[in-house]
Amino acid sequence: MKSLNQKHWYNYLWIWSIIYFSLGFFNILFAWLGMIDFLLPLGFAIFGGNKKFCNNYCGRGQLFNLLGSKLRLSRNKTTLRALSSKYFRWGFLIFFLTMFGNIVFQTWLVTSGAENLRQVVKLFWTFRVPWKWAYTPGLLPENLNWVVQFSYGFYSLMLTSTLIGLIVMALYRPRSWCTFCPMGTMTQGICKLKIKEVLK
Repeated sequence: MKSLNQKHWYNYLWIWSIIYFSLGFFNILFAWLGMIDFLLPLGFAIFGGNKKFCNNYCGRGQLFNLLGSKLRLSRNKTTLRALSSKYFRWGFLIFFLTMFGNIVFQTWLVTSGAENLRQVVKLFWTFRVPWKWAYTPGLLPENLNWVVQFSYGFYSLMLTSTLIGLIVMALYRPRSWCTFCPMGTMTQGICKLKIKEVLK
């Protein structure tokens, strides 16, 4: 009989989050690996009709749980009700998608030659952090500068959302981020639509 506390391989995916940000710190092109965390949840929701990724395979959620529960870096207070409200969750999703759309737009500007490559990471969509050591000019041909530009933008998005998750982890319960995570909101919406289709 298996123990309820038995660990599975996916219980260690918090390591993936640390590896991802570490790799991106030294070479911004590794930011593209973050698309795995973008596409897999959607895949589970669209094709499986479930949130299995969020429940089992989200390395970021596991990291928050590890830091908050195991290392006791969380106050473990009840999450502010407003953060889990429908209006906040969908509002944050729209804001998140708008920021992602801006990344795509900036990437297109570089592709079209209207803008030069910006080697800058933005924290909280406002504070510019020069990250020039993370990319060596000439590593890719100039016509692939759009790959580099997207990397900077996407890494900024991933880093900012993780910092927000760490803040709410410290203030409230370890996985408070999960209550308004944009990917969680999106996949939940997809799952509800699929359930409605099945019941028709």
